[in-house]
Amino acid sequence: YCYFTGAGAIKYKENSLNGGFVMGSTPEYFNIQDLELEDGRFLSPNEFQNASNAIMIGNVVKNELFGDLPAVGKDIKMYGRKWRVIGVLQSEGDNPFNFLNFDDAVLISLNAMRRMYNVGQRYGNQNGGQLLSVQAKEGVELAELKSELTGILRSKRRLKPTEDDDFALNEASILADVIGNVFGAINIAGIFIGIFALIVGMISVANIMFVSVKERTGLIGVKKALGAKKAFILTEFLLESIFLCILGGLIGLFLVFLLLKAISSLIPFELWMSPTNVIIGVVVSVVVGIISGVVPAFFASRMDPVVAMRG
Repeated sequence: YCYFTGAGAIKYKENSLNGGFVMGSTPEYFNIQDLELEDGRFLSPNEFQNASNAIMIGNVVKNELFGDLPAVGKDIKMYGRKWRVIGVLQSEGDNPFNFLNFDDAVLISLNAMRRMYNVGQRYGNQNGGQLLSVQAKEGVELAELKSELTGILRSKRRLKPTEDDDFALNEASILADVIGNVFGAINIAGIFIGIFALIVGMISVANIMFVSVKERTGLIGVKKALGAKKAFILTEFLLESIFLCILGGLIGLFLVFLLLKAISSLIPFELWMSPTNVIIGVVVSVVVGIISGVVPAFFASRMDPVVAMRG
């Protein structure tokens, strides 16, 4: 459980910060959030229990108040009280998907916050917010956890069986599902566009191979007159067609790689190609090469040597 509200002015000597927020929580909240430290340590169980003046600060708070100087061990002033900095959180950076960005946070124990004002009530001109985070034990299904939580919350809120829930349970996976659905729609559109592009590409490669067969008709006749088998001629032109398609596929993958890098520089998270995508791209190129070149290669392998040499 945690309660958060605006921190007001946070001061260290002549430096001051406005716009951050203070969060009072139980020890379990930090474990669920899986926060990482850049410097110092986390609050100890005794500091949680005894409402100690020990605090942890986010990266932005640290930079605004201390700059390049170490913050751990220093005292800051907040709410008219002195607080000892014991830890600095690692920077989270810009992430629009975070409800709370801990870069701007000052973290204290819930008991320390309760000593300043009534948790859940209005503090000055600022409204506070509350979060209750729950993590299932290993082996517990998410559906089972949600069912149990629903029952507990309905009981605490004294809701009748016929009444609807007046609360919402938000899963951490909801955002991932939304993003997955968006990219799923993009993938479906990409598949249809890709199919048309492959059809056009196959026709183009087939035309190139027919031109290549026509230009090398005399050479094909000489090879067959010297004893070249049909399979040898067929394989030769198939390999040429496959090579052309693989070369085109690799160029396409390289362009996609550059495009993803460009997009990643404009958004707060990174896009990349998985090895599976690369393998699929190469395999599809090989298949397209076989389909595009099989007819021209078969036509070349069936040529009469005498006619071909005359040609």
